Amino acid sequence: MSGRPELPPPSLRPAGAKKALEGIVVADFTRLIAGPYATMLLADLGADVIKIENPGSGDDTRLFEPMLGGESAIFLWTNRNKRSIALDLRSNAGKKIARDIAAKADVVVENFAAGVMDRLGLGYDALARINPQLIYCAVSAFGRRNEIANRTGYDPIAQAESGLMSLNGFPDQEPVRAGASIIDISTAMMACNAILGALVARERHSVGQYVETSLFSDAVALTGQYGMNFLATGENPARFGNASGTATPCGIFQCSDHPVLIGIGNDQMFRRLAKDVLGAPWLAESEDYRTNAARTANATKLSHELNALFRKDTRQATLQRAEGAGIPMGVVRTISEAFTSAEMRATGMLSEIPHPVATTVPNIAAPFYFAGTPLADPVAAPALDQHRDDVLRSLLNYDSGLIDRLTLEGAFAGGN
Repeated sequence: MSGRPELPPPSLRPAGAKKALEGIVVADFTRLIAGPYATMLLADLGADVIKIENPGSGDDTRLFEPMLGGESAIFLWTNRNKRSIALDLRSNAGKKIARDIAAKADVVVENFAAGVMDRLGLGYDALARINPQLIYCAVSAFGRRNEIANRTGYDPIAQAESGLMSLNGFPDQEPVRAGASIIDISTAMMACNAILGALVARERHSVGQYVETSLFSDAVALTGQYGMNFLATGENPARFGNASGTATPCGIFQCSDHPVLIGIGNDQMFRRLAKDVLGAPWLAESEDYRTNAARTANATKLSHELNALFRKDTRQATLQRAEGAGIPMGVVRTISEAFTSAEMRATGMLSEIPHPVATTVPNIAAPFYFAGTPLADPVAAPALDQHRDDVLRSLLNYDSGLIDRLTLEGAFAGGN
C-alpha cells in the first residue's frame, strides 16, 4: 500500500490523574536521536522537558527528510511533549539563561562531544555548584570516563565495533546492521533508566549525581547471551541468519501462499508443532528430532522436512492451528503491513495529534503503560523556539525588562 494511513485520535488520560514525574523539570540539551528519545520518555512520564536548541536551525533532525507539512518526521518522532527555547550558547546572555534553567531543573541531559558543555560553563561540576541536587546525564558514543572519550560515533559504528553486527545476517554473507536505529533507541532507554534510578536515589539519599551511558556500552549489552557465551567458552559465535543459536527449529518457512516465522523453545513445543500444526506426529518421534540437541545437529535435514510440510497448507490455516496449539508463529510483514495490522490496532499505539504548523501529525506512543499514573496526553513536538516566552516568564520569572536586555545581548541571536 502507499499513502498515509488514517489514524484515530489518542486515548486521553483520566482528568485529574497524577503523572509519574509530575513536577520534575528536565533541561534537554540533546539532539539527533538517542538523547531526544530519552528525554521524550521522561516527558511522556509527566516531566516538564525544556528543549534547548540552536537559533535558526534547531535540532539537527529538524532538517532531516522526509518532511510532513514542513516538519521533519524524525524530529516529530523523538520530541513529543516538550517545550522549545532557542538559545545562542556562544553568547554570555544565552549561557546565563541556560544556567538559570539548569538551576531550576531536576535533570540535565546532554549528548554533545566530550568537553563542549564544560567549555560552555554548563558541565556537571559547574552546574552542581549552583544546583547540588541536580541529576546530570551524559549520552555519548564511547563514554566520558575513559581514554576514548573524544571518539565520535553513531549507531552503525556502535553496532559494528561492539560485535553486535557480526551476529546479524547469514553465515555465508557479510554482517548486516539492523535497519532501524536500535542502538540509539535502546541507549535512550538506558539513559532514561539511569535518570529514573538517580531520581529515586536523590529522594532516598538526598544526593544529586552524574550518570552516563554510551552507544558502545549499550550495543555490548545487546550482544546478550552471545557475548556471555564467548566469555564462558572462548568460542566466537557465528551468524545464523533467521535460525537461533540456542533452539531448533527457528526461522522462516514457506506455506503454500506466504511465509511464516516460527520459534520453538523446547521439545514439548516441537511435538505440538509436529502433531497439532503440521499433522506429522512421526516427526517428533524421530531420533533425529526428538531433542533440541538432535534437531540442532540435523538442522538442515529438518529444515527440508518442515518446508515440505508447511507448503501443504495456507498461511492463514497454519497460523490458526498454531495459535490453538500455543506455538509461537508470526507473519513476516513489511512496515506498511505491520503498521496497518490488527495487532497494531489492538495495541492502541498509533494516533493522530494536532501540530501548530503541520495541522496534524502521526504519533507513536511510548511502549509502556501506567495504571495509577497514566502517561501524559501526547502533544506534538514543538516548533523551534515556540515556548521562549513561556519558559522565560513561567519557569524563570524573568520580567520584560530583563528579557529585552538579554535579547539585545544576543541570547536569541537576533530572534524576536
